Formats: sequence, structure tokens, C-alpha cells
Amino acid sequence: MIVGGAWRRSVSATVRSSAGARCQGFSAPSSSPSATAHQAAGCENNVSQLPCRWFSILSAYKSRIPRHKIQLNPQFNNLVFHCHETTAAAVDTSDPQCQKFEYQAEVSRLMDLIVHSLYSNKEVFLRELISNASDALDKLRFLSVTEPELSKEAVDLDIRIQTDKDNGIITITDTGIGMTSQELVDCLGTIAQSGTAKFLKAIKDSKEAGADSNLIGQFGVGFYSAFLVSDKVVVSTKSPKSDKQYVWEGEANASSYTIREEMDPEKLIPRGTRLTLYLKRDDKAFAHPERIQNLVKNYSQFVSFPIYTWQEKGFTKEVEIDNDPAEVNQEGGEDTNTEKKKKTKKVIEKYWDWELTNETKPIWLRNPKDVTTEEYNEFYKKTFNEYLDPLASSHFTTEGEVEFRSILFVPAVKKDDIVNSKTKNIRLYVKRVFISDDFDGELFPRYLSFVKGVVDSNDLPLNVSREILQESRIVRIMRKRLVRKAFDMILGISLSENRDDYEKFWENFGKNLKLGCIEDHSNHKRIAPLLRFFSSQSEDDLISLDEYVENMKAEQKDIYYIASDSLTSARNTPFLEKLLEKDYEVLFLVDPMDEVAIQNLKSYKEKNFVDISKEDLDLGDKNEEKEKDIKQEFGQTCDWIKKRLGDKVASVQISNRLSSSPCVLVSGKFGWSANMERLMRAQTLGDTSSLEFMRARRVFEINPDHPIIKNLNVACRTCPDDPEAQRAIDLLYDTALISSGFTPENPAELSGKIYEMMGTALGGKWAAPSPMPQEYGSAGQHHGSGSKETQEAEIVEPVEVGVQK
Repeated sequence: MIVGGAWRRSVSATVRSSAGARCQGFSAPSSSPSATAHQAAGCENNVSQLPCRWFSILSAYKSRIPRHKIQLNPQFNNLVFHCHETTAAAVDTSDPQCQKFEYQAEVSRLMDLIVHSLYSNKEVFLRELISNASDALDKLRFLSVTEPELSKEAVDLDIRIQTDKDNGIITITDTGIGMTSQELVDCLGTIAQSGTAKFLKAIKDSKEAGADSNLIGQFGVGFYSAFLVSDKVVVSTKSPKSDKQYVWEGEANASSYTIREEMDPEKLIPRGTRLTLYLKRDDKAFAHPERIQNLVKNYSQFVSFPIYTWQEKGFTKEVEIDNDPAEVNQEGGEDTNTEKKKKTKKVIEKYWDWELTNETKPIWLRNPKDVTTEEYNEFYKKTFNEYLDPLASSHFTTEGEVEFRSILFVPAVKKDDIVNSKTKNIRLYVKRVFISDDFDGELFPRYLSFVKGVVDSNDLPLNVSREILQESRIVRIMRKRLVRKAFDMILGISLSENRDDYEKFWENFGKNLKLGCIEDHSNHKRIAPLLRFFSSQSEDDLISLDEYVENMKAEQKDIYYIASDSLTSARNTPFLEKLLEKDYEVLFLVDPMDEVAIQNLKSYKEKNFVDISKEDLDLGDKNEEKEKDIKQEFGQTCDWIKKRLGDKVASVQISNRLSSSPCVLVSGKFGWSANMERLMRAQTLGDTSSLEFMRARRVFEINPDHPIIKNLNVACRTCPDDPEAQRAIDLLYDTALISSGFTPENPAELSGKIYEMMGTALGGKWAAPSPMPQEYGSAGQHHGSGSKETQEAEIVEPVEVGVQK
């Protein structure tokens, strides 16, 4: 059994050897553990002695207690009870050493609130009680600087948790400051009165706090979380300022509690507090040693004092076994003089001992210069159950109006859904005590939910149960700084010499950044440099917007892009023709989120994003004289085509973006593009009523240099009512729909038009020449007595000729 210092000696042995002298230590039992104790909410030590009149907090003692006013103090996020002093005196019980007290306030209602409404998860009771124990140890360490006599008992500063799973008992013991009888009344008899808060206030008022305080407790209801799982709680405490040890005992749903002096010499402790929880029938599973150990590791892993749990252990040893009598007789018959070799087997011998469960120095409290990459990676994989090293990490401390420490990581693989804001990727600590991992929705926006890490703050605005992060200016500032650090970390990956790292990141989390373009307008300048796209000059490798701007032509003013469903479609679109001739690079937006992301960015480095499939495309090469001549020549043709197409198009114009195609159908400047219209049609729950409105304006652009358009121009002037010319316009519009990325409304009708045009163009081109009449006659004479087919020809043809004659 590994027990340090005075802990190695048992109480009973000390009593026997010292003839009733005060116990200097106590030991852990070697068999099934019995009831032990736990530190309650710490209380201010310099408490003025009150007369024999008490204040009630929980009871329904209404005859002598005036009505109390309960209000929520927003400054301390705590329940504050304004009570008038009462004349309710302590009620003596049958034991002359035991005194009975009534709670302050109404216990039946307030205790019910704590047990059933305040905490959503029962397992946090251990977190609260360990935090209280840590506060008691911190108080002792702080006060011992000026009052060395407080730590005269040479006992290690630690916390020990012991369980009795058979009887459903948990004991939590600390060697902290302890409490006197009056402090028990003030601290445990008053819900929502925090001894820690009063202690900190006293330090602040005296201006003696030269260093940062490590006190954890912030709320007086932390102790009462024990009643989440307990029917009865017993607190045995010994303050170094008192010669006596007192026992506080209370039950759930009771209106009173008792305080008595500890008279059993075997239960005396040198200093500190021992809290014993008698668990409810449904909560006895918490008394399993493994369960307690897991809870400590989850919530109190980084408490600054060692936490020991009572665990069952074992070691392997070899023991002798008896030989089989039959084998003994057989061997004896062969050679009775031969020495018989004893047989052994390996067995596991079990025993109980203390085991250190926590790490007292969290990695984020260390200097980043002293932490290696391997240590960061090991912490990441252990904390978040990962098997691959992170792509990047960021360890930082912020100071100023908001102070906190944090370590952030970018995972190497994607696990969570992009729309899930509660990913449990951010573990929030308050003074090294784990509070929750459901706060990343408040501390990080949804699109950065893939970032993992820990955040440790001393003054986060939590609610009284510490389970809800209250919206405040502090939270907004923390969120802003965390997001900024996350972007710096991602930017570091993009600037790394290993290009594969960012390609891996973009493959996993590129959609998240595109979502950020849509949702977070304030961080556009940080998101835009991280985006990657294919382009007309880089179809195999993704490029950044910085690379695009660097490759822009001197006369190029805008950043051009085309949205499509695939690289092949984007590469072959007619909208590219003139831009490729001018050697302008065009971004290919082939992901469904690309177009929306770019539209939300609007510009990058004072360069506007321009969709080359929209009307009014300006390539910077306008020739007004030439355009005037072309419009004069083809103006009548444009009107003629518009009259034929009717409401299908808003207008017909001369195109400046075509070089080889006869025509193209462009979208209105403020309407949906063909790609967006396709995506909206594919929406399962999309509102089809908006389709007509958003796609209402389509412009039909014609290429005046193409032979088809020139022929139509002649037809417009000579025979505008020619049915073939009219059908040519219809077919030209339908083919422009397809080439421009739109979907024809009636594919069957389009197919019929194509077949008709093909029949007109190919009619008789490959047909055999018509046979002459004399050839049939000569053929009949030649095959006079030939095959059956020939005989039929000889019979039929002369009859027909005879009839004609």
C-alpha cells in the first residue's frame, strides 16, 4: 500500500500507542472501503462570532422566519438571498453534544431546484466537490504564508477519494483548511453563500494578493450538488484554528441539519475535511472505483493538487500446486529414488491501494517554448481520441481585458458534419476544471467547428450550474480572438513548404471555409486568401486568389469566373472563347458552394469578381465605331429574332464574347446563372415559385461573324416569313440553351427539330440512283430460267407492260 507521510499510520494504532492522544494521520483500509469524507464549499476563516441566533436558508420554518426576497445577481451570476435575522435558536436533540439547526430559506423548494433543475448531468457532483476541496487546500497554502502555525500538522496537500460499491458510499477527503462549527453554519447552512467568494473579497480588500489565486469555487451551491446523487451527506471537518473536530450531517429534502463534535477517536483527522456521500439507490453505480476514476480524469484532470483514488490492483506470482496422486504413483513405480519436481502455476493476487489519477500541470500552462511538437501531438491524440497527428497547432495566451490560455489544433481528417454546430471539439476549462465540451457553438462559428482544442479561463461568465455560457461582451471578445488564432494557424499551413499539407486540409475542410464566406462577412479578408480553385490555366492544380491576381494581365481589371457542374463543361463553354483569345485566366467554379461563396466575397484586393455568363460583360476592348456599324447592319435581324422568340428572351444583342459559336444565352445581371438555376431545381425542398422570377431575364447574344448569323441576316432582309428561317431561329435558341448550361423545357420537341433539320440537310445525299425501266426488262430476259425471284419478275412485269399497252 503506497501512502505518503503521516497517511501511512492508522488511526487505531495511533490511539493505542498514544493513550487517546489526538490522531496525527489515518490510513486507507485494506479490505472493502468504509465511509470516508469530502471537502465542502470553503468558507471564510475570519468570521465574526455570532450570538446564539441562526439564519435559515432551506427550511419551511415559517412561524419565526419572515418572507425572504430572492434575486439573481447578474454581477456574480449567483443566487443571493436577502434575509432578515431571525430568532430561530438551535434545537437540542437527545445527544447533548449534537445541535439541530434550521436551514435558511425554504429547503423544500430550493433544494428541489438544485437537485432537479439546476444541473442537467448528475456526474458533475464530483467536479463540484473536488473543486471545493482544491479551494480548501489553496486557502491553507495561501494563509500559511502569513500564519505558519496553520500548517503545523505535517500532512501532504492532496485529495483522496474512496468508494464502497457494496454499500453505495463515496468518501472524499482533503487536507485543506477545514471549518469550525460557526463556519459550518455559515457555509453549509446557507445555500448560495460562497466561502470562496468571501475569501477572495477579503484578499482583495486587504490588498495582500501579490500573486494569482488558484481558487476554483465561484458558487455556494457547489456543495449541494452532492444531493444530486445522495440521500444523506456527512461532513467531518477539522480546522487548524480549532481544537475540536465537528460533524455536519444533512439529508435530502430535509428542513434541518445537525452539527456535533466528533467524539470517536478512530474518526479523528489531523486537519481538513472528510465528506461522506450515502448514495441513492438509483445512483449507486457512481460508487464503482472505475467510474470515479473516469470522472476525475474527465473533469478534474488538471486540478493543481494530486488526487488519489482507491483502486483494486494486482500482481502476478507463482504458487505451488499439489501433484495428481495417479501421476505420483506412476512416477514412483518407475524410479522411487528420483527427486520429484514441484509444479507451479501463475496467479494474480489482488490488493487495494491509492493511485494518482490526475496530472497537476496541464500543458497549456507551460511556456510554449518548453513544449515540443511531440508533446503537443501526444496531448492532442490523448485528449480527442485521435490516431493521426494534427496538421497544425497553436498555443497562445491572451491578456488585457480578457485573459485565457488555449491550445488549438487542425485535425488531419474530417469526422463531423459541416452543419453540426455542437461537435464537442472545444473543451472549456475554468481554472483547470473541465466545465463542458458543448460550448464550441458559442466560442467558434459553425464553419470552424472542425477546429479542436482547449480553452482555460479564470473568469468566464458561466451560469450558477456552470453548464451554460452566458452571452456577454467577454464571450464575444474571446470568440473574436479564438477565430483570429484559428485563421493564423490555417494560414500557416497554406504557407508551408509542404504543399501536400494544405491540399489535404482543403480536401477535408474547404467547404467549411466556403461556408464562412457566406456566414461570416467580418472575416472575409482572412478567408479569401485561403480559398482554392481550378482555372482555365490550371486545370490540374488548385490555385489561390493571390496567384490569380499575380498572373493577371496589365489591362485586366476584374477577376473572371464561370460556374459549372464539371471541369469538362467549364472548359468547353462558349463563354470562354474571347477570353481565351485574350489570354485572360478564368476561375472554374465546379463545387456547388463555389458560386455562392464568390458572390458573397464580391471583390478581392480591389478586383471585382465577374461572372462571364452574365450580360454586360466588359473585356476592356470596346470599339464604339465598329459596334455602331455592326448594330446598324444587324439591328433589324436582332428585332426579327426577338419577334420570333417572344417572351423566351428579354432581348437579342450583338455579342462581344463569342468568336467561334453562332450564339449564346446569357443570364440577367441580377438573376440566377445557369449553374445556380440547375442547383435550385435540384433542391428537395426548393421553392419552385421563385424560379420564374429569378430566371426571368435571359439575353440572346449572336455572333455577327458566324456564317449562320450572316445567312439569317440575309433571310431577314429577303424572306423574313420563310418557314425554314423561322425553324432555324427556334433550333438556334434551343441549342444555345444547352451550350450555355440551361436545361431545355421540352427535350422531345428539341429532338424533333434536330431530326427535321438533319432530314432536310441529308435528304438523298447517300441514296442509290433510281433504276431505268429498260434495265428491269433486260434483267428479266437475262434471268429467264433462273431463280424463283427472277421467275416472279418475268411473270409480273410483262403483265403490267401488256396492260399499259
